[in-house]
Amino acid sequence: MKHNSTKKISISLLLAALCLFAFISIALSISDNQIHRFDAVLIGWIQGLESPGMTQVMEFFTWIGSELQVVVIAVVVMLVLYVFLHHRRELLFLASVLAGSTLLNTLLKLVFQRARPTINRIIEVSGYSFPSGHSMAAFSLYGGLAFLIWKHIPSFTGRLFMIAASAAFILMIGISRIYLGVHYPSDIVGGYFLSGSWLFTCIWFYRRYLQRLSQLHAKSFA
Repeated sequence: MKHNSTKKISISLLLAALCLFAFISIALSISDNQIHRFDAVLIGWIQGLESPGMTQVMEFFTWIGSELQVVVIAVVVMLVLYVFLHHRRELLFLASVLAGSTLLNTLLKLVFQRARPTINRIIEVSGYSFPSGHSMAAFSLYGGLAFLIWKHIPSFTGRLFMIAASAAFILMIGISRIYLGVHYPSDIVGGYFLSGSWLFTCIWFYRRYLQRLSQLHAKSFA
C-alpha cells in the first residue's frame, strides 16, 4: 500500500514537471517570436468556422469560463463539500488550486505583457494575453473537480463520462477565446500547461498530506 501511494505521488510530480517544461518552452517561443506560424494556422482554422450559431455557442462557453461564473461554480461546489459531505480537506484542496492558478496568471501576465490579437475580434476585452486566464481557470476548476470526484464514482463508464465532460468544457472554453479573437492559441495551450503543472503539484501535496494522516492514524492504533 505504501509503495502504491509513493508511486502515485511520484507520478504527480513527474506530470507537474512535464507540464512546467512545456509551459516554459511555449513562453520562450513567444519571447523569440517563433510560435507565430502555429498561432496563425490555428486561428485561421478556428475562425474559419464563424457563423451566427457558432458565435452564440462560443460566447456561451467564454461566459461559463469567465471569472464570475468560475467563482460561483467553485463556491457552490465548496458549499456542497463542506455542508453536505463534510469534506473539509477536499474544500481546501480545491480552494488552493483555484487561488494559486489565479495568482500565477496575474503575475505572469505582468511579466510577459503580451498584447492581445487585434484581427477579427468579435468581443472586446482588456488586459494582457499570455497566459490565458480563461484556460487556466477552466483547467484548474474542472481538472480539480475531476480529481476529487473520481474516487466517488464506482463504475468505469461513469469515470469515463466524467473525464470526457471535464475535458470538453476545458477544451471548448479555450477554443472559444481563440474563436472570439481575444487570445492566441499559444496563450490557451500555455495556460493549460501552467495550470496543469500547478494542479499536479497540489495533488502531490494533497496526497502526501493524506498519506501522513494515514500513517499517524495507524500509529495511534498500533
